[in-house]
Amino acid sequence: MKTIIEHIGEVVSKAFEECGYDASYAKITISNRPDLCEYQCNGAMAAAKAYKKAPFMIADEVVEKLSGSSMFEKIESVKPGFININISAGYLADFVNSMSEKEKFGYEPEVTNKTVIVDYGGANAAKPLHVGHLRSAVIGESVKRIQKYAGNNVIGDVHLGDWGLQMGLIIEELRDRKPELPYFDENYTGEYPAEPPFTISELEEIYPTASAKSKDDEAFLARAHEATLKLQSGDKACTAIWHHIMNVSKADLKKNYDNLNVHFDLWKGESDAQPYIPDMIQSMIDSGLAYESQGATVVDIQEDTDTKELPPCIIRKSDGAALYATSDLATLVEREKMYHPDSYIYLADKRQELHFTQVFRVAKKAGIVKPDADMTFLGFGTMNGNDGKPFKTRSGGVMRLENLIADIQDAVYGKITENRTMDQAEARDTARIVGLAALKYGDLSNQASKDYVFDVERFTSFEGNTGPYILYTIVRIKSILAKYAAEGGKTDNLKLLPPVSASEKNLELALVKYLDVMEAAYMDKAPHKICQYIYEISNVFNGFYHDTKILAEQDKERKESYISLISLTKDILLSCIDLLGIECPERM
Repeated sequence: MKTIIEHIGEVVSKAFEECGYDASYAKITISNRPDLCEYQCNGAMAAAKAYKKAPFMIADEVVEKLSGSSMFEKIESVKPGFININISAGYLADFVNSMSEKEKFGYEPEVTNKTVIVDYGGANAAKPLHVGHLRSAVIGESVKRIQKYAGNNVIGDVHLGDWGLQMGLIIEELRDRKPELPYFDENYTGEYPAEPPFTISELEEIYPTASAKSKDDEAFLARAHEATLKLQSGDKACTAIWHHIMNVSKADLKKNYDNLNVHFDLWKGESDAQPYIPDMIQSMIDSGLAYESQGATVVDIQEDTDTKELPPCIIRKSDGAALYATSDLATLVEREKMYHPDSYIYLADKRQELHFTQVFRVAKKAGIVKPDADMTFLGFGTMNGNDGKPFKTRSGGVMRLENLIADIQDAVYGKITENRTMDQAEARDTARIVGLAALKYGDLSNQASKDYVFDVERFTSFEGNTGPYILYTIVRIKSILAKYAAEGGKTDNLKLLPPVSASEKNLELALVKYLDVMEAAYMDKAPHKICQYIYEISNVFNGFYHDTKILAEQDKERKESYISLISLTKDILLSCIDLLGIECPERM
């Protein structure tokens, strides 16, 4: 479905052509002066140079050609050459009615059905999720949902950190704690136990203890390196412990991601890429792409168009060990073999930009992906405390994500029980939903690349640009519709009448932006644009609500028109928050 701007543009383009000017000058935009008009065309200003004519004369001609069109309530030429446009109430109502009848409200991206891999999450096995994992999870989940909504086949991969020294450290710490386990008996020949030798709580305590010990105990560190090498060489005992680590970790990680309403299609990790590494490196060496430098194997990535020097990508250290870049490249080998994706989207801290520049360029140079492969790195900023520094606990430590979620839900619970009558069970469930909305909206409403301050009081407010405010608006609409239904009002096959008040028209003008907003959010991979939109919708709806006696309206057709309008408003808001990974309670 064409956007309303495209429809206006077609009509104005024809007028430009009929007046003897190129149609390309008839670009229509939303007015940057809504006090003067709703849409505008500034093409006469540019056309003036090409046609050596005063811009107001060109604008006057075009406006004269368009006078009398039923599409416009007002179209006027304003010196020095602007064309100001107000859409007619009847045309606007017809367009909104058309949106309400179509799937996805008429949103139809031009290019769809691509296979897209979204790499987000990035959790580490044997470690709890902490606040540093929040942004990747919630931005990645939203980007994935937007891609799916646009009609693509999207594969979300958590890409776990599950390989390397951390595993050796855990194995050796477990040996020190429980030397009697069969994994540490060199003469043991039976089957290893099916049950893990630790709980998730014990596992999460084992790793930091082992990590701290390795900094002071060189012998222990050496043992950990040896255990890591044995694991990576396929040692049966180390592999059995590793499987226990992964099973226990994944179960806990899935639970925590589920609590965030974040879900992955694949639970792959760095370990899955390991079998591809030897052949991949050898192929780069054989082709002359990779070479030895100070004992390491590297690939140059510098290009003539670069404005600054970029270091070579190390794909194998001097001791033969692989690096993150090696693992990421091998993961691409696996993904190309298994999924044949058309596009890749990676979510990570923006400070990893160089790493992904290196990986993408090596992948293309080595022929792992096509030279023109669509590979995007979405780097996000830092979540900071009120002091402007990365968010910490009061004691200065890194906060567990589940504790952060609990804190914000408690804050919402306090506000719900303070002002509303609701039983405890419902209040807790509502606080869970609204608290998660506060957390996710507080993050997603910021442009991903920007740092932002995490402020519990502001994020949980029921006023202003917050998740609770958006949800409260939806719940308000649900309440009106429920009362209307209880009074016997029909809700099927309702049609909008042309708006009669400024606030009614403003709401319809906001709704018709949906198609443009969805396309921008999809093309730019930008959830914050959806947040901006639903905040605008919420504001103009509440303006309409305060100006209009919806249920008290005596004219039956007008009342049904109001119900149709707010029903569509609710549906669009619900569609948008779903793309953000946010749910809505029945009441607040």
